[in-house]
Amino acid sequence: MEIGRVQEMKVAYFKSFGAFLDGETGNEEDNILLPNNQFNEEDNLKEGDEVKVFIYKDSEDRLIATRETPYIQVGDIGELEVLDVTKIGSFLNMGLNRDLFLPYKEQLHEVHVGDRFLVTMYVDKTGRLSASMYIEDVLLTDSNYKVDDMVQGTVYSINPDLGAKVAIDNKFKALLPLYEMNENIEVGSKIKARVSRITEEGKLDISFRKAAYMQMDDDSSFILEKLQNKYSGFMPLNDKSAPEAIKSELNMSKNSFKRAVGRLLKQGKITIENNGVKLK
Repeated sequence: MEIGRVQEMKVAYFKSFGAFLDGETGNEEDNILLPNNQFNEEDNLKEGDEVKVFIYKDSEDRLIATRETPYIQVGDIGELEVLDVTKIGSFLNMGLNRDLFLPYKEQLHEVHVGDRFLVTMYVDKTGRLSASMYIEDVLLTDSNYKVDDMVQGTVYSINPDLGAKVAIDNKFKALLPLYEMNENIEVGSKIKARVSRITEEGKLDISFRKAAYMQMDDDSSFILEKLQNKYSGFMPLNDKSAPEAIKSELNMSKNSFKRAVGRLLKQGKITIENNGVKLK
């Protein structure tokens, strides 16, 4: 028997208030109640039948079974909504008639009623189900994704030195690098991006941009349009410009800028000057 997981359990016997499921310890006191409101006559449950249930502790710390399926189980990661906030923690909607407690020490940031964010479920020292926003160690690095695959995920943390940490499919570790960030990216943001790299550890680096050979055409057209409309034929940026200046003006990396300018130069559409790029 596992607390916090959906599992098959055998009906041991019935009482007036419900069915008791075999705790498989040989001790009747360890059998678990499945209340009457969890089944009816049409179910035709009998002793010895197996039933799929979720096990948790009720408000009186008694183990109890339900046939309802929660939004997440122990070890899973899911996005849950805050229903109430107290001095010791918050209560989240996990899809059952009992809410999931998020202790204050397991919160990454301040939360409010109505907020939705990713958490994992665990069993605390008292055997109660609890939630944690610290999902880093639960995320996996063994996805089947390949470079250039499109993926979707949710931002769960932002590192000011690295970028946005993203849970792909609520399951796999990914990083949106700092140079890809914009002011709209925050914890909870939904991300759709391309796998740009897979590290030796199996973590995914993701990008909003296309593969370099495809992105080059878009970047070249973008720079050409800026030269024509914003800069009146001369852009004060070149391959000696600081990456920060290029990012600020064009929202692209220096490498992307150099590739796009090289393409335009080869096409004979620009010339390179000492202090910038000039439209022909």
